[in-house]
Amino acid sequence: MCLSVPSQIIAIHDEELSVTVESLGVQRKVSRHLYMEPLEIGDYVLIHIGFVMNKIDKEDAEQSLALYQEMIEKLEDADQPCSI
Repeated sequence: MCLSVPSQIIAIHDEELSVTVESLGVQRKVSRHLYMEPLEIGDYVLIHIGFVMNKIDKEDAEQSLALYQEMIEKLEDADQPCSI
């Protein structure tokens, strides 16, 4: 199973048909070869195996990111030793 975390475009590299995205504090460059619709800095996209697959609504992206952050925090809390 693959979970696609929404990523926000922070740079566009037209000459390489790629964009740099940021998601949950991680930045990486991904290909636009499979998504040829116009993209702008600030857009949210979903990535699969290093390719932009589609653009998503900002509100939906922010809701998803909030849920992922909540899951991360709960997992981190679960790793804490129990003090009784």
